[in-house]
Amino acid sequence: MRKTFLIVCEGQTEKCYFKSFPVRTVKVEAINLEGQSKLKLVECAQEIACGEEYDEVWCVFDMDDNKGQDQFQAFDNAIHKAHSLNFNVAYSNDAFELWFYLHYHYTDTAHLRDFYYERLSRLWNINYVNDGKRYSFCTGIYDKLKNDNRASQQQAIARAEKLFLDQQDKPFHEQNPVTAVYQLVRTLNQHILGERVL
Repeated sequence: MRKTFLIVCEGQTEKCYFKSFPVRTVKVEAINLEGQSKLKLVECAQEIACGEEYDEVWCVFDMDDNKGQDQFQAFDNAIHKAHSLNFNVAYSNDAFELWFYLHYHYTDTAHLRDFYYERLSRLWNINYVNDGKRYSFCTGIYDKLKNDNRASQQQAIARAEKLFLDQQDKPFHEQNPVTAVYQLVRTLNQHILGERVL
């Protein structure tokens, strides 16, 4: 029987992106729990996983650095809680869109999400704030990145891993820029038949 992954996200963009992976040897259940706090998202993942047999559970959320000091402890606590439940966490600081940006460029400078929105708007010739969050656009991001000869998922993984390893000894909220999304992407890639495992 195929393995089953539960991916609990805090947004439509993340859900659509992960559902787009053409996996063949694993079943992916991606759920959008937008509007929840980070800790509540982890607790909801726990409730969902309680009644089912999932081989892996992933929580996907980002930092929201612009919300200030209160966000720091909440972010760290949610990651610790997920780890205590043996859940994986594909966290990003400051934004999930850092993962998309790393397909094109490397940065080790801390940025807020507006930076990534503006850069992606230029790269994709859209207004990312207005159009990039639409469902019809979100469902095509995986293919957009795959088919853009300027973008490289392999490079994004390498760049994200370097950022992660360079900052892994810091408290989670101080790791910026960082995205652990590469870990989930690498895992999903192992279940795409005919693809070289990165």
